[in-house]
Formats: sequence, C-alpha cells, structure tokens
Amino acid sequence: MGAGLLGAILGLVLVQVEVAVQDLDLQKMAGFWREVGVASNQNLALKTPRRPEALFLTLRGAELTVKAAYNSSGSCETENIVGSEVDVSGRFVFPGHREIHVIDTDYERYAILRLSLHWQGRAFHVLKYFSRALEQDKEVLDKFHLVAKDYGLSPKDVHLNAWDNLEENRLLVLDTDYKNFLFVCVESIQN
Repeated sequence: MGAGLLGAILGLVLVQVEVAVQDLDLQKMAGFWREVGVASNQNLALKTPRRPEALFLTLRGAELTVKAAYNSSGSCETENIVGSEVDVSGRFVFPGHREIHVIDTDYERYAILRLSLHWQGRAFHVLKYFSRALEQDKEVLDKFHLVAKDYGLSPKDVHLNAWDNLEENRLLVLDTDYKNFLFVCVESIQN
C-alpha cells in the first residue's frame, strides 16, 4: 500500500508541474542559457564525460533547435539538435530517444528542465538548472533544490558546476554575432 500511495503522490506532483507550464511562452525561452547545476540519483546522468556548458535555443514553429557547447573530457565540442514539441506545452522530443520538458522558468534569470533519455529499455532522468547570467542566484538555487525534492531527489543528488576556475580552465569563443550573443565553452588547460 505504501508504494501505491507514493506513486499517487508522485503522479500528482507531475500533473501539477505539467499544468504549471501550459502557459509557457516558448519565444521567451530563445537565446543563451548556461548550465548551473544538475540533479539526479542516476550515475549515468552525472558521470557523463560530455557535460553541456551552454545552450543557445532558437524556435521555428513547433521546432526547437538547441546549439549545445559541451565540455567533453576537457575539450570543447558543439552540436546542433532539432526537436519538436509534443502534446504538452514545453515538452520536446529529440532524436536518440531524448526529451526535454520545461519545468519552471521566469525567462530572464532561470530555466529548470527535466531531461530524459530512453536507453536499453530504461529511462534516465536529470533535472537541470540553467541561467542567462554567469553568477549563481541563491533564490533560484533554493527553488532548484525544492523542485529536486518534489521529484524525490535528496540534497546530495544536486550538483553545481564549478566551471569558472580560470587557473585550471580557459574560455573559448565558439560563436558570436558581435552584437547579441557570445557563445563560449570552458576547456581544461592540460599540463
């Protein structure tokens, strides 16, 4: 009976989250986002050698194009991925059995996303906190911890990125239009 009650509570939380994003203005999501933190209790999601540093989102109709800059074992890579919106506002599917669901955003300071990967018959999930700013926002970080808790994650499942150590890393400019955006990646300095 305990598992059934837990399942019902988690179902309510997920329904409440999906209702909260029905009024999502996807055009306001466009632009630069930097990954600040991740939350997951699955090692595969946390230990990946290919961690996104930043995203640049563009929308055309129901298609979302994600230009991602990754730190791949200390060097930078970029990837363009096109996904399409599905039945729920703010939920997109991508090639490779991947999904992104916008859980919460204020469009200006933060976006909290739930990323899912279906691989070898299993589903892997991770919550991600993205920011448009370079500095962390304590209020949003507290909100991220609460969302993680709502998804059954503990404080030890929340991990913040520490990419701004310029003694061990350097910033590489990957793309810019010299007016509206500067797309950078962090690369480890190899001794």
